[in-house]
Amino acid sequence: MNKPSHYFRNHCATMNSDEEKGCGTIMASFEERLQKLQSILDEARSVVFFGGAGVSTESGIPDFRSKDGLYNQHDVQFDKYPPEYLLSHSCLYDQPKVFFEYYRQKMDVRTIEPNITHIKLAEMEKAGKLTCVITQNIDGLHQKAGSKKVYEVHGTTQRVYCDRCGKEYPSDILFTSTEPVPHCSCGGMLRPDVTLYEEGLPHEAWENSINALAKADVFIIGGTSLTVYPANTLTNYFRGKHLIIMNRDETAQDRYAELVFHEGLGEIFSRLH
Repeated sequence: MNKPSHYFRNHCATMNSDEEKGCGTIMASFEERLQKLQSILDEARSVVFFGGAGVSTESGIPDFRSKDGLYNQHDVQFDKYPPEYLLSHSCLYDQPKVFFEYYRQKMDVRTIEPNITHIKLAEMEKAGKLTCVITQNIDGLHQKAGSKKVYEVHGTTQRVYCDRCGKEYPSDILFTSTEPVPHCSCGGMLRPDVTLYEEGLPHEAWENSINALAKADVFIIGGTSLTVYPANTLTNYFRGKHLIIMNRDETAQDRYAELVFHEGLGEIFSRLH
């Protein structure tokens, strides 16, 4: 039998085999799950939200791995390269012209605006309910919506610096520069402050994320397939009571969650108050 697409789950994974025999999947409508979520949020002391590419798709930014995602957009100019290579440390330093051409075509978010999910999360923080946002996204839309405490575990396109002297530049210089490979006045190469493939996560953002999760009683995961390491290990640091997962497709960690939503994030967050 196929799994139901929308459900509450008891914490079967933490039970022994005898207990698990009586632990079933409880069917629940979208309205019932929304009511339960609202009740959890109303009673919460500290909520942490961890978001992936699916948070920004409703703003018009493609995700990476879905059928319409960035990695499945065939472009004859880039088709000879593996998708991950185009956003890798190797590509930046071995073939910088290829890297920056791809970056300029695919990563320009200057005209993109936050959607209802970004806005609601900022409102929750302002109200003292949300402790922080942990994001895999590099678009800066959470800050644009008004969020103050955002831990960007994959960096951001909103910061640009020289890889030689460290001087910072306006973020749009990578798009407005007439150089195929933009350079600093010192001769070093400019680059986005993004965690590329083959690079480690920003230490401070990662440590802050772990510390916030250790104190949270609600952990909401939204818009991520939970396949990218090590960000997909963040649930290991959560010791609170309520784990909630919101993603279009099933994830490997759905069975640990108290609430699972496969509806769109905008549909969910627009109903919260």
